[in-house]
Amino acid sequence: GTRMRPITDTVPKPLVEVAGKTMLDYALDALQAVRIDRVVVNVHYLADQIEDHLKTRGNPAVLISDERAELLNSGGGVKHGLHLLSDDGFVILNADSFWIDGQTNNLAELISKWDPDEMDMLMLLARTTESVGFDGRGDFFLKEDSRLERRGDADSAPFAYCGALIAKPSLFQNVPETAFNMNILFDEAIAQNKLYGHVLDGLWLHVGTPSAIADAEAAIAERAL
Repeated sequence: GTRMRPITDTVPKPLVEVAGKTMLDYALDALQAVRIDRVVVNVHYLADQIEDHLKTRGNPAVLISDERAELLNSGGGVKHGLHLLSDDGFVILNADSFWIDGQTNNLAELISKWDPDEMDMLMLLARTTESVGFDGRGDFFLKEDSRLERRGDADSAPFAYCGALIAKPSLFQNVPETAFNMNILFDEAIAQNKLYGHVLDGLWLHVGTPSAIADAEAAIAERAL
């Protein structure tokens, strides 16, 4: 949460509030809405605050994957907490982005399109033109068969990973339980033609800096109207 300073000097990033709700609760509410009843939350910085906050929730059931001793990055964090989940495919959500659904529940749609026989990962994508708080050049091109390609040397790509995906647990079997970035597994899945994408119906809110909070709140208020 260094980019969110000075707010995160005293508050862990998942507990930063946007329109009166923590970003962690946006994620948990999305999971609850699709009846996912077991969730693993990774904790590291100001972990006690997150654990205390989670005690106020009754649903879904939350298990803690403790990273106080060492921050394990996106991939290592999943590996560390994987033993707390089932052997089926599972959903990964980032704690610094969420979305406003359009006509459909995007997480439900992502789950309905998951095909473990064909896919290693299925990623929720946002159009860069339909996002708030994202200032990058885009991450992926989406092929007609829904497989993904990296932006590579192109100046821009139309889609960005918006912090939600479904993955096979088997992808993590042969990786060490040390810090590593999920991008390593993304690239491996692309090499096997096993990384797929599904386009978000709605508006993606990427809240990575203090100024992005106001932008996200304005977007939420506008959509409510």
